[in-house]
Amino acid sequence: METYNEIRRRVVEAAKKMADRGMVVGTAGNVSARIEGTSRFVITPSSLPYADMEAEDTVVAELDGTVVEGRRAPSSEFLLHSRIYTARPDVKAVIHTHSPHATALAALRMPIPPFLDELVTYIGGPVAVAQYALSASRELAENACAALEDRAAVLLANHGTVSVGADLEKAFHTAELVEEAARIYLLARSVGLPVEIPPESFELYRTLYTLSKSGS
Repeated sequence: METYNEIRRRVVEAAKKMADRGMVVGTAGNVSARIEGTSRFVITPSSLPYADMEAEDTVVAELDGTVVEGRRAPSSEFLLHSRIYTARPDVKAVIHTHSPHATALAALRMPIPPFLDELVTYIGGPVAVAQYALSASRELAENACAALEDRAAVLLANHGTVSVGADLEKAFHTAELVEEAARIYLLARSVGLPVEIPPESFELYRTLYTLSKSGS
């Protein structure tokens, strides 16, 4: 089992990579990882540039939001992370980005349909849009969970995206996949309407997604 310090280091690494790849601007976005065997998670701090962030800047919090370790305030979206961890025991990492193409769809309140095989294999189906709520609010957290269901990503209306996974690497891969799918979807819609994958294939891919989530 990873130590607190190892998890905190990996959360910062993921956050820096998120910033380096243009998935956020400034101090926007946030990253967290569950601490196995506990009711706690590690989350990036509020209002600290990623270039300046170190492992000791991260915050350890309980699922109820109580801060138990850290010298800084947790991300303003810690309710979003804690709500997802509470609702989804299978989720071990959460990444919230403002990647441009996916955020454009979030601003349009336009979900990404299952028009690519990978969307169903790795995300579990369409990327829905959560009902709008104020940033950092409990309502936003509840709306995100409701729209996420058992899938691996959701768009936050007029805001950005949330990607989850069994570890930070899988959550980050999902965040990249959502942005790429959004880019392709917008490109395809410029000349026509993308065709969704056939229903029979959708069910097969959903089976593969379920097996992947279970670790089989």
